[in-house]
Amino acid sequence: RNFFTKRAKELKPALQSAPGWKLFGKVPPRENLPKDSKIIQQEYEARTGRMYKPPPPPGRRKNIEFEPLSTTALILEDRPANLPAKSVEEALRHRQEYDEMVAEAKKREIKEAHKRKKIMRERFKQEENIASAMVIWVNEILPNWEGMRATRRVRELWWQGLPPSVRGKVWSLAVGNELNITPELYEIFLSRAKERWKSFSETSCENDTEDAGASVADREASLELIKLDISRTFPSLYIFQKGGPYHDLLHSVLGAYTCYRPDVGYVQGMSFIAAVLILNLEEADAFIAFANLLNKPCQLAFFRVDHSMMLKYFAAFEVFFEENLPKLFLHFKSYSLTPDIYLIDWIFTLYSKSLPLDLACRVWDVFCRDGEEFLFRTGLGILRLYEDILLQMDFIHIAQFLTKLPEDITSEKLFSCIAAIQMQNSNKKWTQVFASLMKDNKEGDKNHSPALKS
Repeated sequence: RNFFTKRAKELKPALQSAPGWKLFGKVPPRENLPKDSKIIQQEYEARTGRMYKPPPPPGRRKNIEFEPLSTTALILEDRPANLPAKSVEEALRHRQEYDEMVAEAKKREIKEAHKRKKIMRERFKQEENIASAMVIWVNEILPNWEGMRATRRVRELWWQGLPPSVRGKVWSLAVGNELNITPELYEIFLSRAKERWKSFSETSCENDTEDAGASVADREASLELIKLDISRTFPSLYIFQKGGPYHDLLHSVLGAYTCYRPDVGYVQGMSFIAAVLILNLEEADAFIAFANLLNKPCQLAFFRVDHSMMLKYFAAFEVFFEENLPKLFLHFKSYSLTPDIYLIDWIFTLYSKSLPLDLACRVWDVFCRDGEEFLFRTGLGILRLYEDILLQMDFIHIAQFLTKLPEDITSEKLFSCIAAIQMQNSNKKWTQVFASLMKDNKEGDKNHSPALKS
């Protein structure tokens, strides 16, 4: 040990005197390392005794206040020496063209600046409106819910969109709890779902599907479909993906519902509704609202795939479609384009898959206020918004367009179109039109009854 210590001390000054050498081999001398440009400049000035001055820019650029992209300015450059020089007329023309391009660029910049300021002003105004509305909802409306919910003032405030901080509470109150579900009942069905998932992982699913008559088992087997479908729910939001903070929560709510309503089971589209509720409510409250929401006649008809009831809803929709948008109605008829092609996806997910999430939540706000009628009124609002575009399209393009709506759709434009939709036909409202269709159907069933024929 003493030998190596002594040897290292002897080598140290030698290494310092020869920077190109190290203990385990030769490396390039430090003097050859790349130098900073400032150091090079300083060395040049010390060696020559002259200060370096960068060349001045061309004189004709001095008075230019606004310099657009360099490619725009190329028009002012002289031609290479091996080409004929520009004539005076051509040089003047190029100067004029350049000035016009600069002026146009300035106009665009000013226009964009005004647009940004307008957006900021609108956003600030919107935030102020939300803040003031929140105070009214928290201090006045929610404490006196039953007495105030149907008043004109509250309904108008409701139409403008609920403040996010009270949205979940208002939805829960508006949807209600006719099923009398408690948080304890949710825990019971969640435990059952977890047991089923455990059995799926331990044994083959074949045992559950051998008995074709066991409809309950078949429905609960749809628990397996939930795992596949959750990853497709709001894929752009990481929170619902595997490993995300709300993935297991969404899994739990959907699994508990599948065990709570094995007659319905899990159906694609449910995950979007549950996800929106989870974003606005606590777990048990989200389940209670979810179960009650899916128990409404329209949702039950669609999720149980009750074809007869679904056809009645489509027929009622077409009555108001023809009333409000006759040209587009005839255009759709000419291509035999029926409402089921686009409405099913909209109704299944309550527009949460078809519209931007913040806009979908505003649709939910008024849906909770007005019920199923507003879902179909929203559909007509979308058709009205894009009527001019749709009138120019054929069957395939209409179907594709309505299946994937433009992402830049705004709440102001859509709700303006929805407000213009009249939900009256021959002085009959939505509920009356739908009731008459149901009545006609029942009378038709009686006329075709074997008992009547005999």
